[in-house]
Amino acid sequence: MDDLVKHTTKKTSALVILASFVIVVAGMKAANSLLVPFFLAIFIAVICAPPMFWLQRKGLPKVLALSLILVAILLIGFLFGLLIVPSLNDFLSSLPDYQKQLSSTMADLIIWMRGKGINIPQKELTGALHPGWVMTLAGDIFSALSNVFANAFMILLAVVFILLEAADFPVKLRVMLKNPEKSLSAIEKFSQNAKRYLVIKTAVSALEGVVIWLWLIIIGIDYPILWGTLSFLMNFIPNIGAMIAALPAVLLALVQYGPWSALLTGVGFIVVNVVLGNLVEPKLMGKGLNLSTLVVFFSMVLWGWVLGPVGMILSVPMTSLAKIAFESYEETRGIAVMLGSSHDDG
Repeated sequence: MDDLVKHTTKKTSALVILASFVIVVAGMKAANSLLVPFFLAIFIAVICAPPMFWLQRKGLPKVLALSLILVAILLIGFLFGLLIVPSLNDFLSSLPDYQKQLSSTMADLIIWMRGKGINIPQKELTGALHPGWVMTLAGDIFSALSNVFANAFMILLAVVFILLEAADFPVKLRVMLKNPEKSLSAIEKFSQNAKRYLVIKTAVSALEGVVIWLWLIIIGIDYPILWGTLSFLMNFIPNIGAMIAALPAVLLALVQYGPWSALLTGVGFIVVNVVLGNLVEPKLMGKGLNLSTLVVFFSMVLWGWVLGPVGMILSVPMTSLAKIAFESYEETRGIAVMLGSSHDDG
């Protein structure tokens, strides 16, 4: 009888946890317009905290250090908007023409393949390579980026408050926690690893975006700043993100100049991703931050559904931060192992 009660209790607890998770996720989806700016503010604040603390260590007052960081954020945001908005509007207005050209290119490709004895149904091939879903996804991501600019004031305000509170947070935790030294040690470990991860990931992603931008300028592909920006954003999603970033640019190159240009574009993306994503980034990042490909895919689908395109971009950073947090505590280290890849030594 006791075993039956225990078994029933365990099943009930599992159902309660699952139900709670579903309710929380549903609530987050309903409040995504509020949560997206908040998560972005945390993301920006974590990246900006190390330079702000560095300025303070150099003798600058907190307010002056924070002011310099905010000026840098505003300057980067202004330049970014100045570069990307005209290209984005022009691209969206030209999209129907590109679609027609791509359909014509696909028809010519089918004729050429049939001439080589490869019989491929035209309907299936044009459906599979139709740019609609690819360009729509890119457009959705850029539209979400435009919404970020619309919420810039609220995001900046949240960043200010987070950075102002960051220095005093350990003091408050010391008063609140029962065993402050042990807990603060784990929190400090998580904080340092999280900052390191986000700063390195953002720096490598920005470098990848710049290299892609320059490469596409050399080839002569339209809207190189858009594809460099998309590469920067999608680099936060390992493996899958590189393919999502490359596909619109490759299709556009195919329409503009033909297969050889598309091949050069694709090779550029592959080389940059291999060198920076698979060689440079792991060397800087160290071991223990690899995520299972299955976890990456499901987190991208889940957070993309809950928070939209921005959630898709932030999904892997959020999951990586959760993994870092789980690794910081002995009790939850097993969960971190489950989230990691099979070759993760961390």
